Amino acid sequence: MELITDAHFWVGAAFVVFLAVLVLAGVHKFAWKALGDAGDKVRAQLDEANRLREEAQALLARIQADREQSEKLAAEIMANARDQATRMQAEAQVRLAEQLERRGQLAERRIATAEAQAAAEVKAAAGDLAANLAEQVLSARIAGAKSDPLIDAAIGQLAGKLQ
Repeated sequence: MELITDAHFWVGAAFVVFLAVLVLAGVHKFAWKALGDAGDKVRAQLDEANRLREEAQALLARIQADREQSEKLAAEIMANARDQATRMQAEAQVRLAEQLERRGQLAERRIATAEAQAAAEVKAAAGDLAANLAEQVLSARIAGAKSDPLIDAAIGQLAGKLQ
């Protein structure tokens, strides 16, 4: 009987009754269901995380492939640009050489024309000077001598031939 008066006994008995009421009420099913639902949520979140990780890896692989393609394209464009620049430089050098050659030829023609004009002017001036000197010499001889009609005629013809 001492057991009936012991407080620990009644606390233990009340606890056993409480557990029996919980089991009869089906609380354990709710607890298992809540734990199962939480587990399912965690599992779904893990599955979603794995799916997102796989998508991210696929996206990363695609981006890396695109980057490699872009780098190849950029290298190709740079090579083409270098080739084109080299071609353009060679063409420009050829055009410059041709232009310099044409300008040189033009300058030579101008120089030759100027030389020809200068030579013609010198010849004309020399001819005029020679005619004037010849006229003076002949005039001086004729003035010292009597006038001869043949000499006068020759002098008249000489002035016409020298000009």
